[in-house]
Amino acid sequence: MSSADEILDIVDENDQVIGQSPRGAAYAQGLRHRCAFIQVRDAVGRLFVHRRTPTKLVFPSLYDMWVGGVVGAGETYDEAALREAEEELGVFGLPSPEFLFKFLYDDGAGRTWWSAVYEVRCDLPVNPQVEEVAWHAFLPEEEVERRLPEWEWVPDGLDAYERLRAYRAAG
Repeated sequence: MSSADEILDIVDENDQVIGQSPRGAAYAQGLRHRCAFIQVRDAVGRLFVHRRTPTKLVFPSLYDMWVGGVVGAGETYDEAALREAEEELGVFGLPSPEFLFKFLYDDGAGRTWWSAVYEVRCDLPVNPQVEEVAWHAFLPEEEVERRLPEWEWVPDGLDAYERLRAYRAAG
């Protein structure tokens, strides 16, 4: 089964399930679904940053400072956050990511999803999925900040990053 065939819960503006759809059709039709964003830091606090592969359905070849992805039909945000983090990092036995907040991402051009934001510390050696990650590194946050205007980032990830900075500032 390809990722386009994965079944997703389709949700309304209040994040209530109103149906289900294959992932490819949900993207093509702009159906609102659910995603988990997990910020990963290593033992010294550096952020996991990666470049997506050119074969990704959404935002191919762009940089991202999150791991994560869609929440499958019937799956909770928490379940998806742990599954996606372990899958993308290529690790097993990661602690459960800590939920921080949720927001509705909508780019106004048919890309919209409820986004649950998490953080987790990964002390394990990572071995990211070659199907998902073309390049990766743990970078100090200052370097990530310096790279924001230089690299082409996934737009939903930039939105989540700005919201996380505001969330922490309001702390």
